[in-house]
Amino acid sequence: MITVRDLHKSFGGAPVLRGVDLDVPEGEVTCVIGRSGSGKSVLLRHLVRLLEPDRGSVVVDGAPLDELTYAELRQVRRRFGVLFQGGALFDSMSARANVEFPLRTFTALSRTEIRARADECLRLVELPDAGPKMPAELSGGQQKRVALARAIAIEPKYILYDEPTSGLDPETSNTIDDLIERLGSTMGTTSVVVTHDMHSVLSIADRIAFVHDGQIPWTGTVDDLHHATDPTLLSFVRANEYKIGAPSRTA
Repeated sequence: MITVRDLHKSFGGAPVLRGVDLDVPEGEVTCVIGRSGSGKSVLLRHLVRLLEPDRGSVVVDGAPLDELTYAELRQVRRRFGVLFQGGALFDSMSARANVEFPLRTFTALSRTEIRARADECLRLVELPDAGPKMPAELSGGQQKRVALARAIAIEPKYILYDEPTSGLDPETSNTIDDLIERLGSTMGTTSVVVTHDMHSVLSIADRIAFVHDGQIPWTGTVDDLHHATDPTLLSFVRANEYKIGAPSRTA
């Protein structure tokens, strides 16, 4: 389980997080929503200590990240896979080599075992023939799926997704959503998804956390969202073309 308490972060004197509290239950998909600039991605980066908080704590499986040595933090980070917003593939490496990268970095597997695992991960994201291709030869959606294959390569307990459907057409977005759901059920992973895509939220979320003004004033399930009365939350979801009370895609 991931627990965030009283998390504060400022940049250049401008506060971004102002006392965030969040619980991420194991085995669920937690979607973090909010307007651009609200601090969603900043929060996500604190979960693996890519950023240091000004105040507050992040605890992963009982381990306070700010109290860990680098070696201890490295071990905790092995439990995480991260899908960055742009995919962040290495342009000079093939799709297979991108997926192999964390395996070479974090495991003692042989070269044959690493290649087999990379190919297995590409099959899991429905790109079995993409291994030899370079990122420039892949569509945006395919690049996201290769990045997802890389994120799951070391069989993480947690997967962090930063705007996984951003810039994708609706059909490709649905494919990514389906993969998030399927990987969660088949691998038993816990997922944290930063997104502004309300259609995606309705499809995949077990729990929703709404970030506003550097805090999380509302959390709940998709069913709770249908009955929400918080005016700031309602303004956000309506601005994103979602009508409270509408059925979800999977209903």
